[in-house]
Amino acid sequence: MLDETLQRLFGYADFRPGQRPVVEAVMAGRSAAAIFPTGSGKSLCYQLPALHLPHLTLVISPLLALMQDQLAFLERHGIGAASIDSGQSREEAAAVMTGVERGEIRILMISVERLKNERFRAFIRRVPISLMVVDEAHCISEWGHNFRPDYLKLPDYQREFAIPQALLLTATATPRVIADMRERFSIAAQDVTTTGFYRGNLDLSVAPVPTASRPHALATWLRQRRGDMAPSPTIVYVTLQQTAERLAAYLNKAGIGATAYHAGLGAEQREAIQRDFMAGHNDCIVATIAFGMGIDKADIRAVVHYDLPKSIENYSQEIGRAGRDGNPSHCLMLAGRDTLGVLETFVYGDTPEHHGIRRVLDELQAGGARWELTLNALSLHANIRPLPLKTLLVQLELRGIIRPRHAYFADYRFKLLCDPEGLVTRFQGERQAFVQAILDASNKARTWYDLDFPRLEALGQERGLDTTRGRVITALDYFVDKGWLELQSRQLTEVYEVLTPDIDPGALSDELHGDFRAKEAAEIDRLHAMLGLFESESCLSRRLAGWFGDDRAPERCGHCSACRGQPARLPQGAERAPLTARRPDEWLDPFHQCLAHHGDGHPPTPDLLARFLCGITTPLFTRIKARQLTGFGALEGYPYREVREWVANHAA
Repeated sequence: MLDETLQRLFGYADFRPGQRPVVEAVMAGRSAAAIFPTGSGKSLCYQLPALHLPHLTLVISPLLALMQDQLAFLERHGIGAASIDSGQSREEAAAVMTGVERGEIRILMISVERLKNERFRAFIRRVPISLMVVDEAHCISEWGHNFRPDYLKLPDYQREFAIPQALLLTATATPRVIADMRERFSIAAQDVTTTGFYRGNLDLSVAPVPTASRPHALATWLRQRRGDMAPSPTIVYVTLQQTAERLAAYLNKAGIGATAYHAGLGAEQREAIQRDFMAGHNDCIVATIAFGMGIDKADIRAVVHYDLPKSIENYSQEIGRAGRDGNPSHCLMLAGRDTLGVLETFVYGDTPEHHGIRRVLDELQAGGARWELTLNALSLHANIRPLPLKTLLVQLELRGIIRPRHAYFADYRFKLLCDPEGLVTRFQGERQAFVQAILDASNKARTWYDLDFPRLEALGQERGLDTTRGRVITALDYFVDKGWLELQSRQLTEVYEVLTPDIDPGALSDELHGDFRAKEAAEIDRLHAMLGLFESESCLSRRLAGWFGDDRAPERCGHCSACRGQPARLPQGAERAPLTARRPDEWLDPFHQCLAHHGDGHPPTPDLLARFLCGITTPLFTRIKARQLTGFGALEGYPYREVREWVANHAA
């Protein structure tokens, strides 16, 4: 049965390595995990079973690009699949939901954040689901390289929606991360399939070049590789957006067509660049790490790291985009230690300050038994970036202090597409009174009505009506489906039940801050472990596979710079003027004044001052427009720890 579908719909004569045991585990009703390198066919492990399972397959992915690429593949093969995402209109999303309810759509793809949407949750409760698929499943582990706090809630969602089994997919998971994944989803050891991380067709070279000489070295290498041959698709990875722009301009002047790609470009421009690259119209992309996720292009012949990657896992994932067709491809590392400070700065910038954690705990206690928060407002109040703030909230969940109940949009507004009387008279009896109450509790501007939920609740009590929030939202969605009104929702509010209100905020702040500092140290250690890999005298392919617990790679691959007798020593980068000869006041005085007037009581701690001088963006800095002050980023590129210590010594 499975083999027949594989050949008839997908056009494959046989399974690729590792696919069969995963598919058979899913078809036998067991949860499973597939740990396959990038481009090794993880997606088929859910696409094929989805056609035979009785109900919907729900795919959760962290990236819209991953969804769109897979959807296009499924559409080409005539398989009913769709996504729901924020870029769709209400009509488009409603059409997808109708297709799911009718059974026409077998695979539905969403982001993890969609599961916090109360309207979507109400919909998905009505739909029987056979399988939950977690793409990029390493994100569920705090020991993974792209930890996403919302992923920790997926096991609870599986239970809440009564989904009988889960399939976890990832290309980069260390043994510790795999153990974490197994434990959270109760996956048996025999149902974890790994196919190995060794790629015999990838030539790995570490040939570090000093910063000033790197553009010329890259251009020379690209010319030598191409010669008189037809252009070959190449991705050059950099850390910063401005580096992408400058390097692409340099390569173009050197006669090598190149295009910059980064998050600072508009969505349409990024999509056009990606389309051109996929179609072969664009041969060389100079990109930040955002580029390449989900790209199914088999003939990428070279991946170059102009700057250091963020981790060994990122390096493995990025070089894994080369040579998916099995033909020889080259992976070159040009970077030295000169960008290490930038990577370390990213790590330090995500560590919440002690007093910021205390502010969150004070807000929690002030909220009583039901704590309602909007993430952006709390992020600004505590001066904690959204991602580490989500991590903090999850840590409070794991300690049994809070429990998420639901999330809702605080503000709903609607525009009637028929006259009010016509809407009301479509119903009779209690339903007619209910619809009239919705209109009476809404404040009308020129064309839009703002729904006042407290007022509606009061009207419901006065008139003896059921005006519970769930019923109101279901009714509004029904009106939208009928074409009677247009609906907008804003201000996502998360609701938590406070299980332990009598916490000691001082002691808990110490504990949580210690945890974040420990995670910070672990991330810095990961960076230095990566440097150790690149400077290794033993086989790079072997060491890279070993990082992921794979001992099947040969002792000597014969196609890496170490095996060729060229072990690397990463240059330190240009020396910087010592800080000891200067005083921080020359850069910090304007910031101190701004903080005193507009800083909402945030103290000028050594960490806050160091982040200002190193150019690390924080929610507070964005609000007070710190980037416009002359000292912002004055010490960008200096080691963060050195700047923090220097500031602290002068403050003592």
